[in-house]
Amino acid sequence: MLVDQILEAKGRAVATVTPDATVAEAVAELTTHNVGALVVSSDGRSVEGILSERDIVRGLSEGAEVLQRRVRDLMATDVSTCNGRSGVEELMSTMTTGRFRHLPVVADGELCGIISIGDVVKARIDELATEAQQLVGYIRDGR
Repeated sequence: MLVDQILEAKGRAVATVTPDATVAEAVAELTTHNVGALVVSSDGRSVEGILSERDIVRGLSEGAEVLQRRVRDLMATDVSTCNGRSGVEELMSTMTTGRFRHLPVVADGELCGIISIGDVVKARIDELATEAQQLVGYIRDGR
């Protein structure tokens, strides 16, 4: 299964936050959108970074005043991305190796979606279910 197929099913909406927003504002956005990460973007089209719940929790180890700091202070700037032609196996490998759970999707240099580890797991389960059905049909029909 390809990223474009996953996005077709789940939608292409991406929750973003500007690098100048406070961490408290980012927390509110995470809650509003019920997501685990926000793409950091000044214009909603470029990927300047990513801010995850994990980044915020690490920041909180310094104290609650981190909530008044800017997103740019906590965001990850070395962001891996994928494109619509990326496959599920490639995504699993990238996410496992990089130890992150969200991959922005970029087409022609612009943000056009985001894939989470949950999306990848669901896609892989769907693939395995389809394969199992095909094997049962093959065995049953003798083809």
